[in-house]
Amino acid sequence: MKETLKYLAGITGPSGYGSKSTAEQVTQDCMGFIPSNLTAIVTGATSGIGAETARVLAKRGVRIIIPARDLRKAARVKEGLLKENPAADVILLEIDLSSFASIQRFCSEFLSLGLPLHILINNAGKYSQKLEFSEDKIEITFATNYLGHFLLTEMLLEKMVETAAETGIQGRIVNVSSVIHSWVKRDNFCFRKMLSPKSYNGTRAYAQSKLANILHAKELSRLLKGRKANVTINAVHPGIVKTGIIREYKGFITDSLFFMASRLLKSISQGAATTCYTALSPQMAGVSGKYFADCNERRCSALANNEIEAYKLWKRTKALIHRRLLQPAS
Repeated sequence: MKETLKYLAGITGPSGYGSKSTAEQVTQDCMGFIPSNLTAIVTGATSGIGAETARVLAKRGVRIIIPARDLRKAARVKEGLLKENPAADVILLEIDLSSFASIQRFCSEFLSLGLPLHILINNAGKYSQKLEFSEDKIEITFATNYLGHFLLTEMLLEKMVETAAETGIQGRIVNVSSVIHSWVKRDNFCFRKMLSPKSYNGTRAYAQSKLANILHAKELSRLLKGRKANVTINAVHPGIVKTGIIREYKGFITDSLFFMASRLLKSISQGAATTCYTALSPQMAGVSGKYFADCNERRCSALANNEIEAYKLWKRTKALIHRRLLQPAS
């Protein structure tokens, strides 16, 4: 109850920010601390929180790489970024995060550009109400939200470590998760069943993928610390963001309920604030393996904080990807 009241009131936490803080605000306060010539990859940047994240980072002078399945949609986002900031450096590259082969092609294309890589924001999200499978024959929500970002991170990690070593600028990886991860119980978190569930529930699949995003951050943080790499990784909950769909429900609920529900929602800029904060704030220097919401560290679920589960998931994911890359699905 105390945390809910703080959220509704927008009371700031130790970082100096809270639920009402916007992406522009938290990055404006970073001005003077943001190194020049940063390069960031932002997945899911063709709409919503991802597009706002890309916009604000570009406004702060960061070169933006937008991986997109729909390049025409990405081109419209780029046009908007350049209209606001003609000096922005925005590069579009094709990717389908549900496809291992497509991720490989993207990484090969990006690395061929010879650019540094300081920031990787794993933001793209997929929610499917019905059971669908990727071209690799994996349930598509898990394939996109978790496995795709896992492989993307793996293939770009050495570039990030190399960039950090050469420039002295700490690399930062941000996994966009969700508070919904806490809905997952240990008995329902089975790697084999998440790949190919016999009984499917869209909300459960989404929650499982978001739990996996946090466990990924926990284990990769441990590995990076072990090799003394100057790269951090954290997971964030952006909040429940206002979209057009909320208006559709207004006619079916009372005005008082609508008012109460609307108080819990964030604007898109507020939703992007925690991602931008963890990516750029000097307060985040050296912070790794943590979970953030409203620009402040928060507790994640006990399962998400379980080091053994994080290691097991990492090991099984590595084995799966290794098999699939050596023997692609027909």
